[in-house]
Amino acid sequence: MFNIGDKVSALDEDISGVVVSIKNNEVEVETTDGFLMTYFVKELIKINITSELNSFISTDKLHKAIQEKTEPTKRSFVKEKKSRKDDFVLEVDLHIEKLVPSKRGMNNYDILNLQMETAKRQLEFAIKNKMPKVVFIHGVGEGVLKAELDFLLGRYDNLKFQDADYQKYGLGATEVYFIQKKLL
Repeated sequence: MFNIGDKVSALDEDISGVVVSIKNNEVEVETTDGFLMTYFVKELIKINITSELNSFISTDKLHKAIQEKTEPTKRSFVKEKKSRKDDFVLEVDLHIEKLVPSKRGMNNYDILNLQMETAKRQLEFAIKNKMPKVVFIHGVGEGVLKAELDFLLGRYDNLKFQDADYQKYGLGATEVYFIQKKLL
């Protein structure tokens, strides 16, 4: 238990002090700020500082150290600098669920046609607006859409394509870069 003169600290508050009186289950504490506060025994913890440690560490320093350990530290974020080219990437998701509200009544041929028309329309849009790159998200599946997309992209002269970043898109995406003609 506690004795008069013991140094104590409150468990749920940033308050410490010295025990002034004890009545039943309640302890009256004079805080380091000079206020008298009453706590239940279960709300306090005794601060045991030996005389050897007491000469090295003051209660304020000890309390500050305990507080630093209990308060979460703020994380700092370092913002990466990106080039202007990476500011905007047109991502076209060719999954049928993203293109139409319901695929009811559509067979595989209709679905593939809609996906290829969307890919061609978005590709033309990117070329027209001089975008540096486009990512087509086609998924893994059986590879039919990827094969058709590769065939479509192969018909264009001023672009190159490859599998997109695996960490970001997984295996089911193709990245298209446009080769800009330099004017002399």
